[in-house]
Amino acid sequence: MKLPRHEVDARLAAAPAWAANGEAITRQFKFKSFADAMAVVVRLGFAAEAADHHPDLGVSHRKVTVTWSTHSAGGVTEKDFAGARETDGIAATCGAA
Repeated sequence: MKLPRHEVDARLAAAPAWAANGEAITRQFKFKSFADAMAVVVRLGFAAEAADHHPDLGVSHRKVTVTWSTHSAGGVTEKDFAGARETDGIAATCGAA
């Protein structure tokens, strides 16, 4: 179920590195190397596949932008915040700056 905007905003207050972006939440991570950035993409890909919920990913050299939205719900759901928490953990283990 799509979360109301005030709920999304309240949850983002507890996760300040993430931001609302239309009907999604997004965050950009920076890494020491392209290989570290790609390691995050691969690890996140396997985690997303296991959860059957997939983010939009953008890679630009040492930067990875992750955007979560539940397209079938038309916006941000609990699944997206779970994905954001998983993303934070994976990025931290790969040396996100």
